[in-house]
Amino acid sequence: MGKFIYDGGPKTEIEDRALTHIQLVMTAKLRRGEPFAFTWKDDSSIGGGRTTVWVHAGSSLVFKYAGSRQPAINRAWVDALAYTANAPTGLYLVPEPANTGAVEHLPGVV
Repeated sequence: MGKFIYDGGPKTEIEDRALTHIQLVMTAKLRRGEPFAFTWKDDSSIGGGRTTVWVHAGSSLVFKYAGSRQPAINRAWVDALAYTANAPTGLYLVPEPANTGAVEHLPGVV
């Protein structure tokens, strides 16, 4: 399990493969200068509920991976996550869809 940490405060554990896909969507939006909301469900060990953060160019984001292997990228999952990120509700984790294209390994993605 990896971790997403926002501005040194709110954080959540996300499986490494899912975290890689979220990172790809987040960095693409930020490169284009597009701020967005990111929401996740909080673990019951910290009271449950959900957390939403506003992600913008000045945000300090940390993507901490438990494993050292680079996962294969499912383009369909990236597209599904990007769709949520572009909606008024903002980015949230959706289940991985069947991969309709080739699985890719992107350089520099852990």
